[in-house]
Amino acid sequence: MGDATTAGRPETATVPEAAESAPPGLDEAGLRLDVAGAVATVTLNRPERRNAMTFATWRGLAAIGRSLPADVRVVVLRGEGPSFSAGIDLGMFSGGGGGEGFTDGSDAEGTDRFIAELQEGYTWLRRPDIVSVASVHGHAIGAGFQLALACDIRVVAEDAKFCMKEPALGLVPDLTGTKPLVEIVGVGRALELCLTARTVLADEAARIGLAEILVPRDGLDAAVRDLADALLAVNPGAAAATKRLLWQAAENTLDEQCAAERREQIGRLREVFGS
Repeated sequence: MGDATTAGRPETATVPEAAESAPPGLDEAGLRLDVAGAVATVTLNRPERRNAMTFATWRGLAAIGRSLPADVRVVVLRGEGPSFSAGIDLGMFSGGGGGEGFTDGSDAEGTDRFIAELQEGYTWLRRPDIVSVASVHGHAIGAGFQLALACDIRVVAEDAKFCMKEPALGLVPDLTGTKPLVEIVGVGRALELCLTARTVLADEAARIGLAEILVPRDGLDAAVRDLADALLAVNPGAAAATKRLLWQAAENTLDEQCAAERREQIGRLREVFGS
């Protein structure tokens, strides 16, 4: 699937609080959680499968979101080995990939609940109390592409390759990726990327807004650490309030956004200058 170079672990060492906060079953889900102070690093950890994802992976991501320590302010998503993620484990089409196969959709309500459960592995990354950062190298395909899109900021290595593969498999992207994709590149470009399932290389990703920061492969970990340090330098309350404002801005009218700004600023003034 490509000739991407192998990524090492981030230099931040695992500390005892990581083991205490990690939900059970992460190893089986192909995930690793490292917590160092206010930074949590979630690693997709099936390098032998290029971090292909299963239902267990998505449930594990949701469990991490539910159990995240309250003092974590930055969450980094990264992939072990040569890729960020090759996307869905194709073994699940035949009941492999962890023992579960796809439902046939005949029970619409049950299938709706099932997909909603999996989507929870992505939606928590948009919480205002954290800033989520995707550290992307190698392939980010399908579910992996959508995981990067679920993050607030994408730091992308020059060897990154994005592809929205689901339509080519007869499916649709259903892990929350369609909304951010359209918001970033527009409907026309999103249609072209999804329906052709073509590969978007790192330079194009930066050009069309899929990557906020583009760096050489050997500079990826350092760039993510520098970004995390810069994000943590901001007042936590101001950071959360600003993220709330920015996330709602696109759907608000100008009057609504002005009112939202006033509400958030009143809260900040009370905290900063109140007795």
